[in-house]
Amino acid sequence: MSVWVIIVLLGILALAGAPLFTIIGAIGLIAFISSGTDTSAMIAELYRLVDLPALIAIPLFTFAGFLLAESKAPKRLIRLAESLFGWMPGGLAVVALFSTAIFTAFSGASGVTIIALGGLIYPALIQQRYPEKFSLGLVTTSGSLGLLFPPSLPIILYSIIAGVNIDKLFMAGLLPGILLLLILSLYAMRTGIKAKVQRTAFSWREVWSALKEAAWEAPLPVVVVGGIYGGIFTATEAAAVTAAYVLLVEVFIHREIKIFSDLPRVVRESMILVGAILVMLGSAMGVTSYLIDEQIPMKLFAFISAYVSSKIVFLIILNFFILVMNMVEIFSAIIIVVPLILPVALQYGVDPIHLGIIFLLNLEIGYMTPPLGLNLFLSSIRFNKPLPKVYKSVVPFFLLLVLTLLLVTYLPHLSLVLVGGGAGQ
Repeated sequence: MSVWVIIVLLGILALAGAPLFTIIGAIGLIAFISSGTDTSAMIAELYRLVDLPALIAIPLFTFAGFLLAESKAPKRLIRLAESLFGWMPGGLAVVALFSTAIFTAFSGASGVTIIALGGLIYPALIQQRYPEKFSLGLVTTSGSLGLLFPPSLPIILYSIIAGVNIDKLFMAGLLPGILLLLILSLYAMRTGIKAKVQRTAFSWREVWSALKEAAWEAPLPVVVVGGIYGGIFTATEAAAVTAAYVLLVEVFIHREIKIFSDLPRVVRESMILVGAILVMLGSAMGVTSYLIDEQIPMKLFAFISAYVSSKIVFLIILNFFILVMNMVEIFSAIIIVVPLILPVALQYGVDPIHLGIIFLLNLEIGYMTPPLGLNLFLSSIRFNKPLPKVYKSVVPFFLLLVLTLLLVTYLPHLSLVLVGGGAGQ
């Protein structure tokens, strides 16, 4: 009875807005006390966290993403992309998909994409006479596109929690991420043709002008992705290169981030997010230690295997479970759920890297899944649209993302071909 009282009390505190790390920490402390284990075991996990080599990538990539969001880089990149691809059927919509995917990869799917780029993309789509429902659905979906591409923060978190090599995980996400964008682009092109959207004439002069304007930001995705995939530097080294480069460009070259007024604020806001993630991560690792000591994953596997023997059926159940969890909150879903499902998935023969891609793709879908997906609320507020209208607008995109999820789930080669089929450490 006392356990249920504590669970209800923690639930009430969480709904009341208590910081998530305090809830997770309380769960860990209560679990260790109830099992007769010294609570210092919880703190010991914080020391283990410090030794993780991928840890430094979190603050560096987050800082770079916040700098880009505060500058005029998004506007320059969209202009460049439109000058290159605006002549295609559905050109502007395709430009929006790829631009937001790149931006989300750097900003970490914190809702910044809808806020920063939505105000540019949505009016432009409407002006070119794309259907309003399509335009609203696209900008809502765009808030979480790009999570499969480096330097996505959720990829880094998953690699830490699951103990998977971060460089291999970055490589594993490339083909599924491209496949998703291609499927959505085909839908955008079909919509553009059906709506008879006027295309933008290709002009070398406009391309050259846009390229000069975005000359400093345009190479960034190529440098980061190419550097990691080409083996020039590791993901951690890429984080340092990215942070230093973006700082130099936005503060000292473009001077859009004022060094004495804007920069301290950007540092403060980005590190508040990083601090929350790290404290939550440390608390969750303590809970994970308890789960392992008590063999909870093995007991969970024994329970599931009594009813499910097929790997195919297990993956269906797994996707549904992850999708529901990811609809609530992205970082807590990774930190809490992965330690539970990873050992069970391994028993069914699911590669941990493949599981990571499945998990991250579910994250993208969870952000736009009614009724609780974060993108839905952000889009409703940003564009002053009622939630039911936003719900209807994302249905075609939701179905296409689910189709991609099924392909990635049941064709593991898509995730593993670039990493040789194994996780590695």
